[in-house]
Amino acid sequence: MSSKPTIYHIASLWTLSGYGDQNGEWSMEQKLDAIRATGFDGFAGRVSQVTKEIVGQSGLIFCAVHDIGEASNIQAELEQIKAVGAACVNVQMLDHDSPTDVAVPLAVQVLRTADLLEMDVAIEVHRDTCTETPEKTYALAEGYEKAENRPMKITWDFSHPAIIKHISPPYWDRLAERVDLIQHASQFHFRPFNGHHCQISALDHDGNFTPEFFDWLPFAEKVIEVWLETATDDSVMYACPEQGPPSYALSIFPDLWEDVQAIRTELDQIWQKLTA
Repeated sequence: MSSKPTIYHIASLWTLSGYGDQNGEWSMEQKLDAIRATGFDGFAGRVSQVTKEIVGQSGLIFCAVHDIGEASNIQAELEQIKAVGAACVNVQMLDHDSPTDVAVPLAVQVLRTADLLEMDVAIEVHRDTCTETPEKTYALAEGYEKAENRPMKITWDFSHPAIIKHISPPYWDRLAERVDLIQHASQFHFRPFNGHHCQISALDHDGNFTPEFFDWLPFAEKVIEVWLETATDDSVMYACPEQGPPSYALSIFPDLWEDVQAIRTELDQIWQKLTA
């Protein structure tokens, strides 16, 4: 391809919640050092976890995660996130029972404010928010398009609709209802899933890839392939192999930090192959 889009590999601080060694949980400095040392370009977390100095000294891209509800002071909150140095913002919006006619005007306000502040902001597909089901996600996107005459920017975490749908592999046809909205996005949470579990292990306890991961990997490749079809030389993909910590992860899962490193490597190999 003639264009040269960019992928930034992002590690989630959520993955490293409680993670450490015999001396206890790693400090923020240790976590960011580990993220940088293992080849990630950036990290995702909440603005309450960092300062402008921490972000600047880390040498990493900061992708903010933020909740927005009806009572939120949207401009003030986004300005605070921008001041810390976030490159992009992933918004988890409202609640599972929020009706679409409430969600649409709030999405309009959020993304208009993002434009005003020249920020890259997207609304995540996520359970227990206004995008809890695929139907609610697409109703919100369609309502937004009708109001704004442009597509809504979404953070895609396909693990959530996958378990709502209880789908079996291959996953693409039932999850990619709006390819245009995948292509319009910049933030992706590449958490391995199947139709019954929103998080599966990439590795087993011997360090080998699991069969479930190999069921999922072609879907991840298809997402990247389709996204690249319309990408330009200034397009950016923030790819986060987000794995939740213990209590979200099952107790039988192997080391989560090793897991996300393995996922990141596989995603980068796919990217290099498709952009060669």
